[in-house]
Amino acid sequence: MVEQSSEVHIAGPGDMTGPGERAVTARSDAAPAGTGIERALAETLADVIKTERVAVDGHFFDDLGANSLVMAQFCARVRKRADLPSPSMKDIYRHPTIRSLAAALAQSAPVAPPVSAPAAEPSAPAHQPPPGTSTDTHRPHHLLCGTAQLLFFLAYSVVAGYVTASGYEWIATGSGPADVYLRSLVFGDLGFVALCAFPVLAKWVLVGRWKPGDFPVWSLPYLRFWLVKVLLHANPVLLFIGNPLYVLYLRALGARIGKGVTILSHSVPVCTDLLTIGSGTVIRKDSFFLGYRAHAGRIQTGRVTFGRDAFVGEKTVVDIDASIGDGAQLGHSSALHRGQAVPDGARWHGSPAQPADTDYLRVPAAPCGSARRTWFGLVTLVQLFLLYIPLAVGGVYILFTAVPAIGKRLDPQTAALSRPELVTDALTLSLALFSGFVILGLVALYTVPRLLALFVRPDRVYPLYGFHYAAHRATARMTNIRFFAWLCGDSSYIVHYLRGLGYDLSRVEQTGSNFGTEVQHETPLLVSVGSGTMIADGLSVVNADYSSTSFRLSRASIGAHNFLGNNIAYPSGGRTGDDCLLATKVMVPIDGEVRTGVGLLGSPCFEIPRSVDRDTRFDHLRTGRTHVRRLAAKNRYNLRSMALMLFVRWLHTFALTLFALVSVDLYGVLGHVVIAGYLAITLVFSTAYYILLERCITSFRALRPRLCSIYEPYFWWHERLWKVPDRHLNIFNGTPFKTLVWRLLGVRIGRAVFDDGCYMTERTLTTIGDGCTLNVGSKVQCHSQEDGTFKSDVTTLGAGCTLGVGSHVHYGVTIGDGAVLAPDSFLMKGEEMPAYARWGGNPAVDMPDPAEQHSGVGRGTAPAGTLTAGSDARAPSKS
Repeated sequence: MVEQSSEVHIAGPGDMTGPGERAVTARSDAAPAGTGIERALAETLADVIKTERVAVDGHFFDDLGANSLVMAQFCARVRKRADLPSPSMKDIYRHPTIRSLAAALAQSAPVAPPVSAPAAEPSAPAHQPPPGTSTDTHRPHHLLCGTAQLLFFLAYSVVAGYVTASGYEWIATGSGPADVYLRSLVFGDLGFVALCAFPVLAKWVLVGRWKPGDFPVWSLPYLRFWLVKVLLHANPVLLFIGNPLYVLYLRALGARIGKGVTILSHSVPVCTDLLTIGSGTVIRKDSFFLGYRAHAGRIQTGRVTFGRDAFVGEKTVVDIDASIGDGAQLGHSSALHRGQAVPDGARWHGSPAQPADTDYLRVPAAPCGSARRTWFGLVTLVQLFLLYIPLAVGGVYILFTAVPAIGKRLDPQTAALSRPELVTDALTLSLALFSGFVILGLVALYTVPRLLALFVRPDRVYPLYGFHYAAHRATARMTNIRFFAWLCGDSSYIVHYLRGLGYDLSRVEQTGSNFGTEVQHETPLLVSVGSGTMIADGLSVVNADYSSTSFRLSRASIGAHNFLGNNIAYPSGGRTGDDCLLATKVMVPIDGEVRTGVGLLGSPCFEIPRSVDRDTRFDHLRTGRTHVRRLAAKNRYNLRSMALMLFVRWLHTFALTLFALVSVDLYGVLGHVVIAGYLAITLVFSTAYYILLERCITSFRALRPRLCSIYEPYFWWHERLWKVPDRHLNIFNGTPFKTLVWRLLGVRIGRAVFDDGCYMTERTLTTIGDGCTLNVGSKVQCHSQEDGTFKSDVTTLGAGCTLGVGSHVHYGVTIGDGAVLAPDSFLMKGEEMPAYARWGGNPAVDMPDPAEQHSGVGRGTAPAGTLTAGSDARAPSKS
C-alpha cells in the first residue's frame, strides 16, 4: 500500500487568536490501521486534525505535530463513542502513537458491546437537572442566609467599635508613660484573650460536637457552621501556627491530638471534633485537612485521622473519611480522596495517593520533649503579653495623640477643622505611612534575615522550639511578605528583589518574566536558580526539612533553562536538572535519576515532551537584537505598571486615612458607632475600589482568547491585570456576596453558586453555571505561560458542577452539568468533562466512585430517577 503525506494546519481551542497568527503545522504519513480499535482511533484523529489518514505508528507530537490541546479534543471525541474505550491525556503521553494507544486501551479496558438502557419508570424523565441547580427552591434560603451573615458582620463591627473606643478612652486617662504602658498591657492582653476565646465559646454553644453528616448550604445548620468557620479564620491564634500553643488551641476546640505533634499548615481545620492526630506526627505547610467539604450544594463532614509518628508533606489534601496509619507518610503534592487509608508504616504519594518507596522524612530526630515545648510556649506568651501587644496598642495611642493630624481632632477645645485641612492631613499621614512601609520594609528584608542566618547553619540538625527554630521562623515570615513580590513579579525587577533577599540566581538571562508574583521559600539564602529558567506563580521552595522534633535547612537548586508552571512545591534534593519543563501542580521527584531535557507532568510525575512545535514559534523574539529591543520595551511598560500599582495602593491608603480622620471628627457626635461604621465602610469601599480599577483597565470589556509571545504589548497589558489586588475577596467566602463580587468583576456566573474560596485569574474568560459548588483552594486559570509563549482561552463550568478542595482547572476547559472534579485534581487545558461525570487525579481522568454511583446508562448522560441536591448523579463510565 502506498503511503501518502499531507500537511495541514491545526488550531486547538487556545489557538483561536487574532489575525495573522500562524497555526500549528501537522504532518502525517498515512499507514494502514490493523485492529478495529486502531482503525476507529485513526479515523477519529484524522477527523480532528482535518486530514485523510494518520499513520498508526506516527508519534502524535513529533511526527504529526499535534499539541496537548489537539489531543484533548481527540480524547473528548473518543469518549463520545460508546464502541471505544476512554483515553486520558496520561494515556496519550504514555502511548503517543495510535498503535500503542490502541493496545494499551484494549488491554486495560476491553471494548464491550453497547448496553441497552433499562426500562425507566413511566414518570421518570430521561434526563434530570444537575444536583444543586434548583435555584428557585434555594433562593429564599440564599437570601435569608446572606442577610443573616450581613447582620452578623455589622453586629461584630459594632461590638468591636464599642470595645475599641472604650479601651482608648481608658488608656487616654493614664498619667505618664508607665501608666499608659500598664493600661495598654491590660486592655491589649484582655482583648487578645477574648478574641481567641470567643471562637471556642461560639463553637461549643452553636455546634457542640461536630459529627459526620451533611446539610444543605444556605440552611440554618450551614449558618452556624459558617459563623464558627469565619471566627476561626479571623482568629489571632493563627500567629501561633508552628508553635505548641496552636496544638493546645485545637484541643480546646475538640480535636484529639497526642503529644509531640507539630502543625505548620495555615489551613485551619473547622470540624475539629472529627480530627485525630497521633503523637509525634508532623504536618507540613500548605496542607488541607479541614474535616469538611462542599459537594453538590451540601456541606459534608467526616473524620480525618493521622496515626502516631505520621508525616504529611507540603501542598497535600486529606479529604474527609481518609486516614494515615502509624508511622506512615504522605509525600508532597499528594492527596487522599474520601475513603482512602494509608496503612501503618506505608509510604504513599500522588493524587490520588498510591504506594511508593520514597522516604519523605529525611531529617533525624533531636531531643525535644514536653519540657522544651512548654518552655517555648511560655516564652512566646510572655513576649506577646508583655512586649508585642502593649507596644502595638500603645503605638496606636501615641499615633492618636502625638500626630497633629489626629491629636488636635481629639482635643475637645479644638474647633472643627475645614475640609481642606482634612485632605491635607490625610495626604501627609498616608504618604508617611506608605513610604515608610516600603522603604523601611526593604531595608529590614535585606538586613535582618542575613543577621539571623548567622545563627542557623545549613545541613545541620536543630531541635524544634528553641532559639534556632525561632530565628528560622522569623526569617520565613519576614521574607515571604507578599507585597514586594507582588510589586516586582512578572517583570525584570523581581530578579533584583530576590537577589537582595539572598537568592543565588547565577548568571541571569533576563526574559522580563523570570518569576511570577507569588513565590515563597523557607529561607531565601539557600535557593539557587539556574540561568535562563522561568518560573510561573505559586512556586514554594521547600528548603527546610522537619520531623516532629527537629528541622534542617538545605540548599534547593533548580536547574538552568527550566520552565516551572503554577503551584509547584520544589523540595531540596529535587531530582531535576537542566532544560526541564515542570508542569502545573507536578510532584517533583526526590529520588531516582536526575531528569534533564524532558517535561514532567502529574503526581506522581511521568515524562512528557519538553516542548512542541507550537511552543517554539516565537523563539525568534527571544534572541538577538529583536530580543534586546522587545525586552527594553517590556521593562519600560512593566515599570509604568509598577508605578501605577504603587500609586493605586497609596491612593487606597489615602482614602482609608481620610475616612479615619473623618471618623475621629465625628467621634464626639456619634460615639462608638463611628468605629463600627468605619469598618463596614472601608470594606465596601475597598471592594468597590479594586473592582472599578480592574474594570477600568479592561475598559469594561471581556478578554478574548489569545496565543502570543510574552514580548507582545498585549501580554504586558494582561500582566498588569494580575497586579490588581484581590486578597480582600476572601472575606466574602461562603456568602452570597462572593457571587455578586465575581459578577461585578466580569465573571459570567449563575445563581445560587456556593464559593468557599475559589480563585479565578481571568474573570471575563470564565463562565460558571447555576448552582455550582466551588471548594476552598480551588482555582480556575484561563491562561498559561510556557517558556516565552502566552496562551489564554475560555473555561466553562456547567450547572451544578463541583470543584474539590485544592483542584485546579486550566484554560480551554468545558465541564458538563453536574460533573464533579475530585480534590487536588488538575484538569488539563482543552479537556471536556462529560455531564454527570466524576473525574479526579493529576492529571484528571475519569474516576467513578462506586460508593456514590447510581444506576444509569451511557457515558455523560444523566441517570434515570429523581435527583435531589446532594446526590452525586452520573452515568457509569468505562474504565
